[in-house]
Amino acid sequence: MALNAGYSYHSRAERGGPSVLAYLTATFRHSEAEVWALRLAAGEVEVDGVRATGSERLRPGQEVVWHRPPWEEPDAPLEFGVLFEDASLLAVTKPAGLPTLPGGGFYEHTLLRRVRAQFPGASPLHRLGRGTSGLVLFAREGAAGAALSAAWREREVRKTYLALAAGVPGWDTLEITAPIGPVAHPRLGEVYAAHPAGKASHSAARVLERRTQAGPAGETLLAVDIRTGRPHQIRIHTAWAGFPLVGDPLYAPGGAPLPGLPGLPGDGGYLLHAWRLGFRHPASGAWTQLEAAPPPQLQV
Repeated sequence: MALNAGYSYHSRAERGGPSVLAYLTATFRHSEAEVWALRLAAGEVEVDGVRATGSERLRPGQEVVWHRPPWEEPDAPLEFGVLFEDASLLAVTKPAGLPTLPGGGFYEHTLLRRVRAQFPGASPLHRLGRGTSGLVLFAREGAAGAALSAAWREREVRKTYLALAAGVPGWDTLEITAPIGPVAHPRLGEVYAAHPAGKASHSAARVLERRTQAGPAGETLLAVDIRTGRPHQIRIHTAWAGFPLVGDPLYAPGGAPLPGLPGLPGDGGYLLHAWRLGFRHPASGAWTQLEAAPPPQLQV
């Protein structure tokens, strides 16, 4: 654990009427009204630069700022490697266990903050789950970011992951199109999982190595190309196919959360690696393929 410098959260009231306390409670649902009342009493909240008591009525457009005091962040691996760098783009390797973006108590201990300390202004073009290692692409200037964001939306970026799945499938390749959407979770309220009413999703898995002697039912090293980018897509899709990732604390065969008290989406224990990324370079137009070396357990 390490104490950070705190952070100021900015928001703007879209309509008038509610008190500052009611606005904070409705907007930031991670804390109850009693907690927000204590923060207001401690002088942590301002409206348009003036300390708020909580009883003030907000007007449309007013800025509300919560100055969160320093807090102890969970430990995480903080080193990253640089794979590619030019005036437009930056590609780095993220270790498993380091969040890509702030959230869930992490702020300084995130890839975004670590990268920006060395490359100010770099903006990630996609994100990896905390437990996933591998390649993350950043834009270093606006035009490159806009061009690649458009390419991502048009599914022109090729993404291949390596995953270690429990069990040994009889197929060599499998197209997985199980829809993904929110389902109930006993600890969070809801999480993403396989659900018939979810959004269309597409992954293509192929077997790289069958490890029949590993684990009680064997293990399989998979390469997975993702055509869409739903949350936890590979974890959900391999589980839906009957082969959840080894050590995954959240997803059961079928792609739903494990019964009882399943883990949280950010919990680690599984092996998933963003291996290859192919795209047309926004400045040169040349097809560019980058590759991040996998950890030993994911090597053929």
